[in-house]
Amino acid sequence: MTLTILIDLDDTLLINNANLFQEIYLKALAEHLKSYVPPEKLISQLLSATRAMYKKKTPQGTLKETFDAHFYPALGVSPSLLQPLIDEFYIQIFPTLSCYTQPRLEAIDLIQTALSHGHRVVIATNPLFPRVAILERLRWANLPPDTYPFTLIPDYETFHFCKPHPAFLAEILATLRWPEDPAVMIGNSLDEDILPAEALGLPTYWVNETFQSPTDQRHPLSSQGPLSGVGAWLSTIENNTGGIELKTPAAILAVLAVTPAAIENLTRDLPPVLWMVRPAPQEWAVNEIICHLRDVDAEVNLPRLSAILSSDNPFIAGIDTDNWAEARNYHAQDGTEALRSFMATRMLILNQLEPLTPNDWQRTARHAIFGHTSLQELMGFVATHDQTHIRQIGNTIDQVRMSPSD
Repeated sequence: MTLTILIDLDDTLLINNANLFQEIYLKALAEHLKSYVPPEKLISQLLSATRAMYKKKTPQGTLKETFDAHFYPALGVSPSLLQPLIDEFYIQIFPTLSCYTQPRLEAIDLIQTALSHGHRVVIATNPLFPRVAILERLRWANLPPDTYPFTLIPDYETFHFCKPHPAFLAEILATLRWPEDPAVMIGNSLDEDILPAEALGLPTYWVNETFQSPTDQRHPLSSQGPLSGVGAWLSTIENNTGGIELKTPAAILAVLAVTPAAIENLTRDLPPVLWMVRPAPQEWAVNEIICHLRDVDAEVNLPRLSAILSSDNPFIAGIDTDNWAEARNYHAQDGTEALRSFMATRMLILNQLEPLTPNDWQRTARHAIFGHTSLQELMGFVATHDQTHIRQIGNTIDQVRMSPSD
C-alpha cells in the first residue's frame, strides 16, 4: 500500500539547534543588509513579520505576501531594492551556515527505504523560508532534492498556512489532491507536528526518546520513540486501510480553510486557455468546477449555516444544483474571477465557524433528505464535497495538459 508520509525537517531529518541557528541566521542576514537597514531594526521587523505568518489563519494570500506586507512598510525600504539583496544572501551566505547543523544517518536510511517502497514523501517543514533556503537545508541533511524525489516541499512563496495550524497539513494533502490512501506525520515537536496532525485525524510518530505522554487524545495508530523506530511503525500503518476521517470541528475547519488555497496551488501554472477546456464533452472544465463551488457556498452552505446558528432546529430544504452549470453557463465564465468570489464567500463561512464552541457545532437541524442532523455533520459534508472537487480539478488539469485540443 502506498502511504503519504509527511516528515518534519529540523531536528527530525536534520540536527539543528533552533535557538542557536536563529541567532546566527539573523545576525548574518542583518550584517548583509546593514548598508540599507540598521541591524536592530531589521531583526525586529523580520521577527514581527514572521509572527504575522504564524498568526495567519485564512486562505487569502501566500505566507510571503503576508510577510512582505508586514516587513517592507515597517522598514521604509522598497522591496525592489531589498529583495535582490535578500536573494543574494540566500545564494551566497546562507549555505555557509551549514556548519551549525548535522545530518542524521538514520534519517537518510529512513527516506531511502520509504522511497524504495513507493511511498510519497513530503518534507513537512514549516514554510517560513524561501524555497531556496529550504532546499539548501535539505542538502545539509544529505538529502538533496535533485537526488531524492520528494513529492512536495512547501515554501513560503506558495503556501498559505504554516505550523502549528492543522490547515498547514491539510494544505499539503489538498495540494496532493487528497490522497485516498493513508497519510501519516512524523516529527519531533509535540506542539508543531504531532498535535496539529492528530487534530486533522492523522496517525503520528513522535520522534521522542523520553517517551513522554501527551495530554490530548491521540490517534489509535500513533506511536513515539527514536527515529530508528519509524520504519517498523510504518509497517503497521501499511497493514491498515483507509484515509483521513473528518471527525472533529478542527479537522473540518482545516479542510474548509484550505480549499481555495489548494485551488490556487493547483492552477498556479495552468495556462489561461486550459481553464475552459473540458476533458470530455460531458465533463466540467476547471472554471466550471470553481463556479460550482462558488455558487454552492453562496446559495447553499452559507444560508444553511446562518439558519442553524440563528434558529433552533430549523428545516433545511434540499437544493438540486446539478443543472446550474448549464443553466448559468459556467463554461463561459472567468475562472479566476470565480475563484476570487469563492474565496470571499468561503471567508464568510470560516468567520462564522471559527469562534464556535463545541456545543455550537452540535446545533441541530431537520434536513429534507438527511433527516435529523447537526451543524458538524453538515459542515463535514461540505468538507467532503470540497475534497471530491479538489480531486476532480487535479484530474481535469492532468487530462487537459495531455490533450489541450480535446
